Amino acid sequence: MLLRDTFKTAFKGVTVNINRSLLTMLGIIIGVGSVVAVSSVGKSMEGVILSQISSLGPKSMAIFPGQEQAGPQGVTTGFDSLTFEDLNELKKLKSIMTVAPVIFVQADTSYGREEGSPRIVGVTPEFFENQKLSASTGRLIDEEDVTGAKAVAVLGSDALDKFFGSQDPLGKRIKIGETYYTIIGAMDPVGSQFGQNVDDRILIPFSVAKNVSSQRYLNLITLQTAGSFDLAFDEIRMLLRYRHGISNPENDEKKDDFMVHSSEQANQILGSVSLGLTMFITTVAAISLIVGGIGIMNIMLVTVAERTQEIGLRKAIGGRRRDILLQFLAESVLLTVIGGLIGIVAGVIFAFFIAEIVELYLGSYRFAVSVQSMAVAFIMATATGIIFGLSPARTAANLHPIEALRYE
Repeated sequence: MLLRDTFKTAFKGVTVNINRSLLTMLGIIIGVGSVVAVSSVGKSMEGVILSQISSLGPKSMAIFPGQEQAGPQGVTTGFDSLTFEDLNELKKLKSIMTVAPVIFVQADTSYGREEGSPRIVGVTPEFFENQKLSASTGRLIDEEDVTGAKAVAVLGSDALDKFFGSQDPLGKRIKIGETYYTIIGAMDPVGSQFGQNVDDRILIPFSVAKNVSSQRYLNLITLQTAGSFDLAFDEIRMLLRYRHGISNPENDEKKDDFMVHSSEQANQILGSVSLGLTMFITTVAAISLIVGGIGIMNIMLVTVAERTQEIGLRKAIGGRRRDILLQFLAESVLLTVIGGLIGIVAGVIFAFFIAEIVELYLGSYRFAVSVQSMAVAFIMATATGIIFGLSPARTAANLHPIEALRYE
């Protein structure tokens, strides 16, 4: 029997009882669909994160106050641990090219009847350089604004949309707290950097924010390294530990009261997360495919029992053992191949809907399909059909024709 005829006959066998075939394929569909869906969502998120990392550049770093702990509480203590003296000492390090202090100001914001609460951030010109931020209209804060403590402001793209919509904001005055600030520019959309939404912000000169808040500590320090990332990281940590009296944070009760984050670390974390996600997907897929494979094997054994007389008749008129084995094996493979194709389509559709929902709320999410995971899942599904279909196929091929014809 030709291979084409074998699969043609196998297809007829699969479609005789379509409901049973669909139920049999369910495990394969779930296994393949979950692999494709989770991989596609992961690939999409990876693309978003990588775009944010690449926008910062490989030399970007940020120092946060506080002590980072595992668990849901995260940063718990030390919000005032970064001082202006720390900033001055950091500027002396040769491994650092630019340093930009940041102060957050708590204040209500309004323009006309429109009110909101975007984050008010006091920055220097170096902040825009370190964070790779650019103006969509107008200009950014410069050194003259800082030294002159001018009441000017630059809007993030979300803040611009909220307060001004399609209006030209340049020259208009927005009320922040009890002070009116003249809008000098707006930033291009960025999204998130170091876990914070840059677009929902209003930036004012650092000197103004310092005077308004009256706080004696910094909320954030951003910087660009001059050369080696590892050298800069070690020097920053050594300097701040020395200044904060932290001698042995691994063993002493007094732990680091600051956190140094970087685009390089984000890349490493992303790699670890991707590896963990891959292992999780592989485990889920393997379990689903094994369950699906066992289901296919049981159904094929039932099919062999139901068609015992047919098998005996084919053998009695000269049907070869090899042809019968291939036919039943082909039926198993067809079940897994069709189930795999349905799973791929279902996984892509599910990932697409997830992308639409996430984009609705985040706005920077781009749908991407993991072709590699689709190929791997399809190959695994086909292999499942061969492995779990072999035993029923051998059972059918080894039936004695006389005993098969007597079977009722």
